[in-house]
Amino acid sequence: MDIRNCCRNRRILYAFIILIIAACAIALIVWLAKGKNKPEPTSTCPKISDVERFDCHPNRPISENECIKRGCCYIPATDQNVSDWDLINSSYLGIPSCFFPENYKGYKISNIVEKDDGFEADLNRNIPSGFPDDINKVHLMIDFIDDYSLRIKIKDKTSQRFEPPVPLSIKGKKTENGTTYNVKLDSDGLLSIERKKNRVLVFKTQLSQLIFSNQFLQLSSYVSSSYLYGLGEHKEGILKSFNWTRLTIFNQGDLPVPHRNLYGSHPFYLLMEPEGDANGVFLLNSNAIDVVLQPAPAVTFRAIGGIFDFFILLGPTPSEVIRQYTGIVGRSFMPPYWSLGFHICKYGYFSLNKTRETLEHNLDEGVPIDVQWHDIDYMKRYLDFTYDPKNFSGLPEFVDKLHEDGRHYVAMISPGVSNSEPPDTYSAYDQGAKLDLFVKDINGKYIEAKVWNVNMTVFPDFSNPATAQYWQDHLKSFHDELKFDGIWLDMNEPLNFKNGTINGCPESLLDDPPYVPGRPYPLRTLTICMTAKHYSTDHYNEHNLVAFREAAATYNALKDIRKKRPFIISRATFAGQEVHSGHWSGDITSNWEDMRYTIPSMLIFNLYGMSMIGSDICGFRLNTTEELCARWHALGAFYPFSRNHNDFDTIEQDPAAMGETVLKTAKDSLRIRYYLLPYLYTLFYQSHIFGDTVIRPLFFEFPDDKKTYAIDDQFLWGSALLILPALYPNVTKIEPYFPRGIWYDFSTGEKYDSKGSTFTLDAAITSINLVVRGGHILPLQEPSETTTASLYLKSSTLVLILHPGLDF
Repeated sequence: MDIRNCCRNRRILYAFIILIIAACAIALIVWLAKGKNKPEPTSTCPKISDVERFDCHPNRPISENECIKRGCCYIPATDQNVSDWDLINSSYLGIPSCFFPENYKGYKISNIVEKDDGFEADLNRNIPSGFPDDINKVHLMIDFIDDYSLRIKIKDKTSQRFEPPVPLSIKGKKTENGTTYNVKLDSDGLLSIERKKNRVLVFKTQLSQLIFSNQFLQLSSYVSSSYLYGLGEHKEGILKSFNWTRLTIFNQGDLPVPHRNLYGSHPFYLLMEPEGDANGVFLLNSNAIDVVLQPAPAVTFRAIGGIFDFFILLGPTPSEVIRQYTGIVGRSFMPPYWSLGFHICKYGYFSLNKTRETLEHNLDEGVPIDVQWHDIDYMKRYLDFTYDPKNFSGLPEFVDKLHEDGRHYVAMISPGVSNSEPPDTYSAYDQGAKLDLFVKDINGKYIEAKVWNVNMTVFPDFSNPATAQYWQDHLKSFHDELKFDGIWLDMNEPLNFKNGTINGCPESLLDDPPYVPGRPYPLRTLTICMTAKHYSTDHYNEHNLVAFREAAATYNALKDIRKKRPFIISRATFAGQEVHSGHWSGDITSNWEDMRYTIPSMLIFNLYGMSMIGSDICGFRLNTTEELCARWHALGAFYPFSRNHNDFDTIEQDPAAMGETVLKTAKDSLRIRYYLLPYLYTLFYQSHIFGDTVIRPLFFEFPDDKKTYAIDDQFLWGSALLILPALYPNVTKIEPYFPRGIWYDFSTGEKYDSKGSTFTLDAAITSINLVVRGGHILPLQEPSETTTASLYLKSSTLVLILHPGLDF
């Protein structure tokens, strides 16, 4: 054979082989470029229904290639992509186009250990989540707390992450009959919890789909129904929508408008099961959170820090779920009796003379008033722990006279302290600076914000153990001068009129994280930089805890200073804060919509265990009207916290200023309130001791009646008194729903034998309809002009007893 021909043939063969390999490589590249490298479950992707798509790519816009890289299914959603405008103006998030396949193995589970009181297991990252800094080794702990509650804790196995310092009470108590729930955990990562008696699903999550990165955590769970309540503070009804709804939990000092996260962060929900039982889920996490409700029905939790620390509560009644929840995070403080009276305030008295004139005008007209408040206009140049010596000259003597007359006084305090006063003239700053107690920026300088102070504001760091004593010292010095009885904590989200600081915020993943919950605005919007440094951690972790810590410091200070039960109302709140403060619904507007909103606001905060809750009667912003204010006074007389208050640039709206109709409505409704105060006080005691709700929705008492599940335009005081307000203009009749039972008109004794139906009732503008549930006892007391006077009346306490089947 010719050697040259042989070599030439071999070269041709090798070239041919190389061409084949190159062609295959090109074909493979083209195949990959076209997105054909879908994970093994390609055939199962179309089988996953829209309602069961769990989002693998929460950030928008969605890239098909990026979705495929995550090992997930990509099928364009049937609805349109949600725009930033939609995120601002609705809660609708939209069906995900990128979702987990059935056999997704983001984490692999191993080392499952089953114990008598729970489980432990390890989760190891298998497929990158697509978010930076995945936590590769995660540890799962499931602890059976008692027969009706358990804890699921998912944390970084190798490093400590931030956990909120909420004092928890976890006693644990089991009976011989064992738990009321079954827990299953398999080697594929499926974790399910069901109610033992009827196999109803309580919580079901696929841990292999868990996302646990440094700044993004996501976990989804199937639930048994779409009757869910809670999850933060939002201007909406009590019943949440499962139509791809996003609810954001992050303290925000914005005006109460729909579809926005507001002042409070409460990652807790209560859910009604198909057979009338109730369960609750609480996530102990203080970072910004989104919760997504989808029609499966399922709930997805997204947090941008911390860990997943869930408490699962099995009731089985709604009331027992709340008792279990407050038994863990803390029960509502017991308010002083005087705080249940009527409160009056206006931002814009601007002088003590106007304050006195307004108070005396109402007293002369026969309005019962227990508490006078002052907004920031009473301060000297908006400085905490001061009062204006010119326009409010004589304020200490005025407060002393209030006390002589059996009344009380509440002063406002903001968390911000001016750092722009001349040296040695303002102790609140001078002492704080000396002790180095203010929140700092990343360079170690005090972070400057703009609030009410004439120049700039710094914030005491309540995570520093030394700040509590500093705060108490200044409250005591102020109390020595002005004998206030309660404190109003405002602007404590904390609010900042400048976004971040006057100089902005440094570039950082804390201020611009990979995922931003809620509206498409930076987290620093209307607050300070997330990079700000607290004693405990970055503001990124601490933001939702500022009001929580401030309320605790204020409560302990007042308890020591006054030697009496403290009374505190706070704008911003966090889970467990009910131990130290109540809340009001902030800067609502004087319109019918906002008046209606105040009822679900009360109901939801009672679900959170915060019983002392109310709203500004007649509204805070803009001018009220006679009809609206009359209806609002009739309703507001039955808020747990009952106060008339409005803005500086609005008309005077105290009862005496609004004319005869409003005056009569306020006087008559408040007289009934004062008549019922022993009953209301008893409800607060039950809330404080047992964790019961003071204000409750109808379904709490009638969980088997699904007609009650969405009702939030009428409400109960305890189990016995049903309040039926008129909530729309120009109405003369209302048609409320009466659950099954015997009911009696509070004023006339008329009997209603209801099979679960509506009744048509007259709705005079100067009154409100109240009905009493048969078989209940109401302790009553002859009312007087103050709670103090009522306590010393010679007349005996009256008791009203109504029995089913008996006429009144």
